Amino acid sequence: MNVRQRNFLLLVTLAAAAVTPVLGQAASPTASIPNLSGWWIHPSIPGFEPLASGPTSLSNRSRRDGMNNILQLVGDYTNPILKPEAAAVVKKFGEMSIAHFGFHNPRNQCWPNGVPFILSVGVQLLQQPDKVTMLYQVDHQVRHVRMNAQHPAQVTPSWYGDSVGRYEGDTLVIDTVGIKVGPFAMVDWYGTPQTPALHVVERYRLVDYDAAKEGLERDAKENFRAQPANMDANYRGKYLQLLFTVEDPNVFTTPWSATVTYGKPAVEWVEAVCAENPNKYGTEEDAKVPTANKPDF
Repeated sequence: MNVRQRNFLLLVTLAAAAVTPVLGQAASPTASIPNLSGWWIHPSIPGFEPLASGPTSLSNRSRRDGMNNILQLVGDYTNPILKPEAAAVVKKFGEMSIAHFGFHNPRNQCWPNGVPFILSVGVQLLQQPDKVTMLYQVDHQVRHVRMNAQHPAQVTPSWYGDSVGRYEGDTLVIDTVGIKVGPFAMVDWYGTPQTPALHVVERYRLVDYDAAKEGLERDAKENFRAQPANMDANYRGKYLQLLFTVEDPNVFTTPWSATVTYGKPAVEWVEAVCAENPNKYGTEEDAKVPTANKPDF
């Protein structure tokens, strides 16, 4: 081996050592963490974006001018993801919606929305090395995600469940179990039931506008954009897209998935507090929300 060859091999060895972590020492934990922080808006109702194929979320059987009729939330109880008992529940709520102009759900009853019900709401992400905090615009709802952690052997049920997260390349993955079943708990706006076996996996990543456009088109096809001016329609930067998967063997025949495509807001964050009023749905039964006997001032 001549001197030139020996020097070349030495340079290659030194370069490899410079980019290789010391044995037993991990690379910088921030090297592959995507920056998902900030406020992301999704002003659509009911909000889930059914996939073009495969097991996916329910659509509304009630249409008006070809669009989702949000005044009548009649979930498609023929969707094959539903077990017969769950299909019967969805059908019952749909009939109530047609006859009574609605039914109780966690949103209109000022109740914790739970997961995955809450996922279509605008969210602000706060990323820290050991946790991610998710602030939802509706009624000051908050979730705490423990990063690089495990679920405890015995999970104490809570409204938003026990959420643990990790990063897989450019994707934030959140795994949630132990979601509490309350009096108005449901998976979606169509009244799909849930049980303590509910398991939700969320995958958040930034996508270019061209990729986001496909999700936004599915959103427009199935959902009603309640406040279209709240989202910046001219924005062509990165969007935040959530792909989530739901499992509950007591309710569903198979795991199913859907997306939520969040855009950039065109307005400031506004305070949205659930109204304390006795909503009625075609009957004399008042909604079970706190009511004041006299004015506060």
